[in-house]
Amino acid sequence: MLKRKNYLGLLGVGIGLWTLSAGFSAHEYASDPITLQDLSAFNDPGKSWQIAGNVYSDISEKNALSVTSGSGILANSPSRRVKGEDLFTKAELGDIELELDYLLPSNGNSGIYLQGRYEIQLFDSWQEDHITSASNGGVYKVAPPRVNASKAPGLWQNVKIGFQAPRFDASGNKTENARLLYVVLNGVLVQENLELAGPTQGAVSQDEVAKAPLRIQGDHGAVAFRNISIKELDVKEQAKQNNNAKDPILLDAPVTTILRSFMNLDNGEKSVHAVSVGSPEDVHYTYDMDYGALVQVWRGDFLNTTPMWDGRGNGTSVPRGTVQRFGKPALSLAKLADKQSAWPVDTAGTQFRQKGYAVNSDNQPTFKYLIYGTEVDDFIQARTDGKGFNRTIRVVNADGLSLRLATASKIEETSRGSYIIGDKEYYLNLKDAKSNKAYIRDINGTQELIVPVQGEISYTILF
Repeated sequence: MLKRKNYLGLLGVGIGLWTLSAGFSAHEYASDPITLQDLSAFNDPGKSWQIAGNVYSDISEKNALSVTSGSGILANSPSRRVKGEDLFTKAELGDIELELDYLLPSNGNSGIYLQGRYEIQLFDSWQEDHITSASNGGVYKVAPPRVNASKAPGLWQNVKIGFQAPRFDASGNKTENARLLYVVLNGVLVQENLELAGPTQGAVSQDEVAKAPLRIQGDHGAVAFRNISIKELDVKEQAKQNNNAKDPILLDAPVTTILRSFMNLDNGEKSVHAVSVGSPEDVHYTYDMDYGALVQVWRGDFLNTTPMWDGRGNGTSVPRGTVQRFGKPALSLAKLADKQSAWPVDTAGTQFRQKGYAVNSDNQPTFKYLIYGTEVDDFIQARTDGKGFNRTIRVVNADGLSLRLATASKIEETSRGSYIIGDKEYYLNLKDAKSNKAYIRDINGTQELIVPVQGEISYTILF
């Protein structure tokens, strides 16, 4: 389904930057964001808060957060003995762009109160089928998020908020309501130009002001934050950007939908023979035909095809959702001389030949190719619960072949066949892990998850 739709520009232009670090005040500026280092930016932080080097939460365990010592992460771990408390910045803030990463355990619940009065919900909404104002990215009792852009519990999420404070005349009378210019959750616009008639439920006060401290909710359970930065927002410049925004050409996927296009990836990489497959479960993926590689998955709406079809176009489409990328396109299968042999950087010497794809009765494609003289079928299917994908690779003759399941800066095995990939970016579960003996190896500062192929390999990606 193709349609045009208006939307506001997402990037606010700042005229200064505040960072939540030691000695933070409303009049100190820096040119670049600085990762939070300690609690000195906040008034009287409670005992449930600490600075940590790492945090971990089991996806199946409710409200539990494990913390290790170090720096860079603000962790809240309340208990029966230690009551969770909210944090309030020492600085009083007005028009701002706030950006931060946060991690919630299963059933986690927190929130960001702009000026201590207007709450953006942070909630474990990963398994929600029906979103409300209480869902992740919602404005409590005011507006639900446009879509469920949540990631799984135990994974880092990102939120960026553009906030315009209420306006007052010289006598202190309010002349204009506060406004959420945008809330971008995991790369997805979930709130836009939302007028706030007054403080939301749970506000520190129903009296509105031009400037007040930022409040981080800690009394509802365990949560972790990092990379907290606050820019002073130039509202006039933001409005100018909004007025210059184009009407995009959007492609939806009410049924399984396949589109071939160019696809821009990270670090200037591009897939020039990309096939994007959309599903009615609102989880979608892009497959690179040149390498037989799954290059990205995302949750949300399907594609923005404006660059492809507006005017002369450049052949490129853009995902409309929470995107998880898997690095530079590379072969999924290879023959390794030993466990430390480098993975091939291209198809030279592999006899790789793409044979297109065949679709089943639901229009879901199975990608087919030849490599090392053997036939490969690669079938990727959205899970019916919309939480990720199942992938099955079948090989006619698997003699000496290995499958690279993941490559990342860090790969942790949480239980047999279950892994958390990268900087807590997604989960990978290998089917029949007892027979399929995967191993993690270190290659030039990067970790790879490899499994020898025995005819068929199946695994699940959750994000």
